[in-house]
Amino acid sequence: MNRKGENFALDSELQWEPAGEGIRRKVLTYDLQVMMVRVSFEAGAVGAAHTHPHIQCSLVEKGVFDITISGRTERLKEGDSFLVPSNAVHGAVAIEAGTLLDVFTPMREDFVS
Repeated sequence: MNRKGENFALDSELQWEPAGEGIRRKVLTYDLQVMMVRVSFEAGAVGAAHTHPHIQCSLVEKGVFDITISGRTERLKEGDSFLVPSNAVHGAVAIEAGTLLDVFTPMREDFVS
């Protein structure tokens, strides 16, 4: 993957990679300060509870998700968004098949190593 700092990322040229059972992701654009990632979930797929030092903002592009952040769960649908503070425990359950658009700051080095 050699897109760091590039101004454009063409979806047709990007590859999906596995990100858990029923989950896949595409790393879109990024530099050292910010990264955008599309994450696709099959219905019923679970993004297990986890933490990371990055701040995360996410948009529900498609589908319905139960999103849990620091013990609070909300059902979100297309057009809804959420913010995950640094080191907050969070996870997702896809009630319907769908897609999240995640933005991280700083970028997730573990997604490109």
